[in-house]
Amino acid sequence: MASQRGESAAPAKTGRKGLDKSHYLYIAVIAAVILGAVVGLLFPEVGKSLKPLGDGFIKLIKMMIAPIIFCTIVLGIGSIAKAATVGKVGGLALGYFVLMSTFALAIGLVVGNLIHPGEGLKLAPYDPNKKAETDSTVAFLLGIIPGDIPVLPTLFAAILVGFALQKMGAQGAPVLKAIGHGQAVVFRILIMIMWLAPVGAFGAIAAVVGATGFQAIVSMFTLMAAFYVTCALFIVVILGGLLQAVAGVNIFKLMKYLAREYLLIFSTSSSEAALPRLIAKLEHLGVSKPVVGVTVPTGYSFNLDGTAIYLTMASLFVANAMGTPLDLGAQVSLLIFMIIASKGAAGVTGAGLATLAAGLQAHKPELLGGVGMIVGIDRFMSEARALTNFTGNAVATVLIGTWVKEIDNQQVGRVLSGEEPFDEQTMIAGHHEVSEVREAPAQPVPAHA
Repeated sequence: MASQRGESAAPAKTGRKGLDKSHYLYIAVIAAVILGAVVGLLFPEVGKSLKPLGDGFIKLIKMMIAPIIFCTIVLGIGSIAKAATVGKVGGLALGYFVLMSTFALAIGLVVGNLIHPGEGLKLAPYDPNKKAETDSTVAFLLGIIPGDIPVLPTLFAAILVGFALQKMGAQGAPVLKAIGHGQAVVFRILIMIMWLAPVGAFGAIAAVVGATGFQAIVSMFTLMAAFYVTCALFIVVILGGLLQAVAGVNIFKLMKYLAREYLLIFSTSSSEAALPRLIAKLEHLGVSKPVVGVTVPTGYSFNLDGTAIYLTMASLFVANAMGTPLDLGAQVSLLIFMIIASKGAAGVTGAGLATLAAGLQAHKPELLGGVGMIVGIDRFMSEARALTNFTGNAVATVLIGTWVKEIDNQQVGRVLSGEEPFDEQTMIAGHHEVSEVREAPAQPVPAHA
């Protein structure tokens, strides 16, 4: 997330160039999904023969799971330590983030168990040891991609390393910095892999639709609709209820105040794009600079409500689609894993998909074959994820400002009523301060959340 840490508002052209590239990828994925569905419906056998394209993409994602988990967990533990040393605000913020992320994951599980997305598809389980039956060239090409590393041992090792480096203090700083550079390389590779998402989505969707017919399309639309409705209810009912009860602020007035940021997020599929504007607007709203400076940047790594809902609903969708629904015990253990593994991976293309694959691999590796369907619709759900993450961080900042009595309630009333409109120059003046408050190692390249 380097583009958000320490840059002024001036280099807008660079952000615009990245935005254009992101749009190209988005359009390509949409076209690939539509084309794959058409091929699967009209030429089922051809569609099924394209399955290796989806399998190859899944293997590439699997290849990145272990380094992503290791780097984000090690750096995440360091981030928690630094945020906690800020004092009451940091500790309160981290406690709130863990609680709300867990609550969002639980909501995703409840909704997933109510609607049973993907049920009835009964896709073939993923077998990483199975060789291509018809084409030795396909087997050779898939064999080039490295095998995966076990996730749970990697997670355990990362936790130990993270706490060890934390105890080392200044001596551990160079190692943390080196791991931060390594994380930048890992995420750069992941972004390169995600440019193959149209190919993977085309093969996966064509194969699934070729095997199951129109039911696959209905199941994917059901998941997307349920996810959007769940995110909307979470924002209005859960976040809105908390905001009204604690701070006396109407969620719709706050969302109206942040309307331009919502448009920016919707156009880029990234809550990261609105980070500097959110900081400036919340300070203008009346929340003190220290509270905003600690809560917002930390929340962008640790308060991922939309991503949490997505991870659990997508996991249940894949399990049902593969004909092996998860029992309650498996769902709870998956939830615990997601709570840990999802921290610190925000704002990077494919990070959510990699976390999803990691959770499935750790619990039921045979479910990985269903991730191909998620690749096809992941981009369609990215806007809801980003908007929910953004709203959750805005609400969290107002709530924490209220709890620590670092908010000007009269200023809040004037701003939300339109008496004191936001001045764009406020953002430019305060943008450079982001790097000073965000000491936590962060992701290098912003993309869809």
